[in-house]
Amino acid sequence: MSDNHPSGAPWRNFYGRFKGKGLRDSQKGYLDDLAHLSPGDIDWDTNPERHHIDLAALFGEKPVWLEIGFGGGEHMVHQAALNRDVGIIGAEPYINGVAMLLGKIRKANVDNVRVHPGDARDLFDVLPDESISKAFLLYPDPWPKKRHHRRRFVTPEHLEPLHRVMKPGAELRIATDIEDYVRQAMEEVPRAGFAWTAVRASDWRTPWSDWTRTRYEAKAIREDRTPHYLTFLRT
Repeated sequence: MSDNHPSGAPWRNFYGRFKGKGLRDSQKGYLDDLAHLSPGDIDWDTNPERHHIDLAALFGEKPVWLEIGFGGGEHMVHQAALNRDVGIIGAEPYINGVAMLLGKIRKANVDNVRVHPGDARDLFDVLPDESISKAFLLYPDPWPKKRHHRRRFVTPEHLEPLHRVMKPGAELRIATDIEDYVRQAMEEVPRAGFAWTAVRASDWRTPWSDWTRTRYEAKAIREDRTPHYLTFLRT
């Protein structure tokens, strides 16, 4: 039996949610923005040859950052407003989160973002090698049950293509409140070709200077879980 979809796409299991509770009418209107905020042909049906996205056509000569699973978009819009000389691509399959992000983009009046409302692995397929200058993985789905740990992002299936698309020396930031996620990240991320930068405890206990608290971090603190801020450099 072939491992591929008839379009040529590899079979990839997806275990998260695509949609939650009903969208408000205003949020449904925001989704109309997706057409012109798309980073390019990512679908296998429209790009079966997996041609690379033309990042220069999207952002000119700006360095390009990537946020993987942007949730409600608080951090992504914060960074876009703070760094207007950078282009930021966000990947998020949860359509309710995408709608929230689109509303925040309008309010912040930022134009240096592009949105892939889907699996980051499909985006990796079409990003050019060594094209991403910084990447963020912030409060990813923890998949707390041991039998589900292979679903976490910090596995070779995700980290190897991420390494390929990041520039040498590019920064990868991971924030999580789950200690076992920290353990797995510290095992798997260096194996994938990233060097941990911390030299003292404050390096992973203290948020980055340009950090903004997300709803997930606020929930973690309310529930008395400790955030961890891990910084790696792509080798």
